[in-house]
Amino acid sequence: MPREKVVRVWDEREVVYSPKKWAILREKREKALKIMERLEQFDPHVYGSVARGDVRKDSDIDIIIPYKVSSFLIELSLEGIPFHNRRIVMATPWHLIKGHIEIDEETTVTFPLINPTDREFEFYKWGGMVDIWGVKTDLRVPGVNKKLILILPTDKGHIEKEVVGRESEVAKSLGVSIELVQERVKILTRRDSIGRTGIYLNEEVPEWMSFEEALKRIADRDPNIRRKIRESGGI
Repeated sequence: MPREKVVRVWDEREVVYSPKKWAILREKREKALKIMERLEQFDPHVYGSVARGDVRKDSDIDIIIPYKVSSFLIELSLEGIPFHNRRIVMATPWHLIKGHIEIDEETTVTFPLINPTDREFEFYKWGGMVDIWGVKTDLRVPGVNKKLILILPTDKGHIEKEVVGRESEVAKSLGVSIELVQERVKILTRRDSIGRTGIYLNEEVPEWMSFEEALKRIADRDPNIRRKIRESGGI
């Protein structure tokens, strides 16, 4: 799928959803809910466009667990569901180390392998996140998409507003710090001008190995990973 570029809206714009778009949203949320119910004890949330509502047919279903949990317990809760892939991912040497369980090509369960900082948790609120109760009650929440557009849900669809120039308003709407908004604006506009520079860590975990054991092996060879683990208080 082509990388989405940052766009300039300037004035706010209303988007009214078609019956087809509502059907796509309902289908993706029903699929997410089946997995979230398996993980209910870990407070799972659906993240991104499925939480905001601005989905497309090819939108991913991202389910996140917002705090550190034993990967064994997560996988035990998902027993019987075939996995497409298991990976350890880290965007840069300064970002959160996460486990990814890819259920299929569009559905991923993500969980931190180390204790997340407040800023790292805020990142999910930036994109929009909804818990099980919210999915069951058709709750949609504000969030920012990859084009740096604030999505504000309405009964008919959503309102779009450009983030740049509205940083304080966006921070208030999302309940995040102004520093996070400024950081994301800087990162996404820079990425738009120079292109994506790659991901620091994206390593498959063998099916016979736990995520924690795989991370220890990676840390043995990578000082940046060891530093991040040490700063977080350990695996």
